[in-house]
Amino acid sequence: MSTTRKLRSQSWFDSLEYYSFARRAYLRSEGLSRESFFGKPVIGICNSWSELNHCNIHLRTVAEAVKRGVWQAGGVPLEFPTISLGEVFMRPTTMLFRNLMAMDVEESIRANPLDGVVLLCGCDKTTPAQLMGAASADVPSIFVTGGPMLSGDYKGAKIGSGTDMRKMFDLYRTGQMSEEELCEFEGCAARSNGHCMVMGTASTMTSMAEALGMTLPGCASIPAPDSRRLAMAEASGRRIVEMVSEDLRPSAIMTRDAFDNAIKVCMALGGSTNAVVHLIAIAGRLGIDLTLEDFHRFSQQTPYLANIRPSGGYLMEDFFYAGGLPALLRNVLPLLNGSCVTANGRTLAENNSEAACYNTDVIRPLDNPLNAEGGTFILYGNLAPNGAVIKHTASSPHLLQHRGPAYVFDDHEEMLAELLRDDLPVDENTVLVLKNGGPHGGPGFPEWGHIPMPVKLLKQGVKDLVRISDARMSGTSFGTVVLHISPESAIGGPLAAVRTGDTIVLDTAARRIDLDLPPAEIDARLASFARPKPRYERGYGKLFLSHVTQAHLGCDFDFLSALPPAAED
Repeated sequence: MSTTRKLRSQSWFDSLEYYSFARRAYLRSEGLSRESFFGKPVIGICNSWSELNHCNIHLRTVAEAVKRGVWQAGGVPLEFPTISLGEVFMRPTTMLFRNLMAMDVEESIRANPLDGVVLLCGCDKTTPAQLMGAASADVPSIFVTGGPMLSGDYKGAKIGSGTDMRKMFDLYRTGQMSEEELCEFEGCAARSNGHCMVMGTASTMTSMAEALGMTLPGCASIPAPDSRRLAMAEASGRRIVEMVSEDLRPSAIMTRDAFDNAIKVCMALGGSTNAVVHLIAIAGRLGIDLTLEDFHRFSQQTPYLANIRPSGGYLMEDFFYAGGLPALLRNVLPLLNGSCVTANGRTLAENNSEAACYNTDVIRPLDNPLNAEGGTFILYGNLAPNGAVIKHTASSPHLLQHRGPAYVFDDHEEMLAELLRDDLPVDENTVLVLKNGGPHGGPGFPEWGHIPMPVKLLKQGVKDLVRISDARMSGTSFGTVVLHISPESAIGGPLAAVRTGDTIVLDTAARRIDLDLPPAEIDARLASFARPKPRYERGYGKLFLSHVTQAHLGCDFDFLSALPPAAED
């Protein structure tokens, strides 16, 4: 590599101050000769590896492949850790810590002598957290995603982590599956490293990283154990050295047009509802004002094409063999801005216009979609004046227009206990309502929105109900579930007014979720609302509750967004 531009790291290693000498000496204590690092671009490898994060457990090996590429291109790779967020392990939710990880990434980049960064991610919050941190630091950066697990297999049938696991656990809850069978299934459901192999939040957000242009073409879809994952990592290591020379930064890649592209790709994928919150937050770090209306508009314009669970029938391994994200991008290119620059220096159209699709049932063409509209609808109404979301492609069609009586749970623990009751007063028309699951109520905006089906109804063969909450749900989940109701109940949003027996009206055709009561009655109930005592009085939890924004604003901290402060209703 040759460049006439002064390297950012140069001010750390080549100045008149004593600490430049000391830094060189301490690098040499790591076994590096002066010739191996002095005057060369320093590339940080930001690794979210952790044994408490099964999705990212293989990233140490991926980091070694990145290092090979950096050395080949004349750079100096220096690996560093950040906190890692494993959704399955962390309580109450990794979403509570997404912003903390984003701060960790941003400050680690800013405080260290790094000319460029390769970010290693995979699990569903590590990807948006690193994108947020990289956007704020705005040092040349490229992403290497960890990739999905291999498909599971149980008694000859392909199974997907999260999605099929929930179905099997319901069979176990109702006595239709023995403990021995559940144990056998447990060993079949997640049989390799990598993130969930359905179009959950992890697969969605790694696809968003590629759609935004922050990876090399084809990076997101390669299965985690596939040797091509390491080849991609090595190529990314070589490319980041070139990006340093070109001064190609996240702000030049993640433009407004790139975010519009990403939303359309998310809709075509039938992507996770969580992508709405994450993309709004990432864009806000760059001063780009994404709103729920952007998702509403692009959902109407973009057909759903990726036949992948939980909305479709296939798994991520099938998606990769069918051509992966490049094949889907080629299909939707007529709807995208193909001139957006990507991490390899070429445009989105140049990267993907010749991509091949090898299975048109997995990745549908534009003229034969699975659904004429994208996977996520945005709802409003007197229950969600600032918006809510529903993944209609994973919902039951007969419930998308529904009127029914509410059965209300005031908190998560109450909900879990009540759902086991054989005498629970609910039927197939009931609308289950969970309060206190939002950013403040959870706290942290946990994945409680996929309210489990009551055991009583499962035994009767009822497989779905309308369920509404101010919480999120895993992207691997399914069912007729209204989420992210904003403002949330814990701060006095209209959801706080709902009582058991009230009539709830869901009308996705009109994009509405409403409480069928006169406005005066709703106002009277809210007038007596008492805000719950904060769950945290110190530390990061207190910081979170003091500064987190509502769902429709991305749940970032108000002091981290590059957008002007917004009033929250």
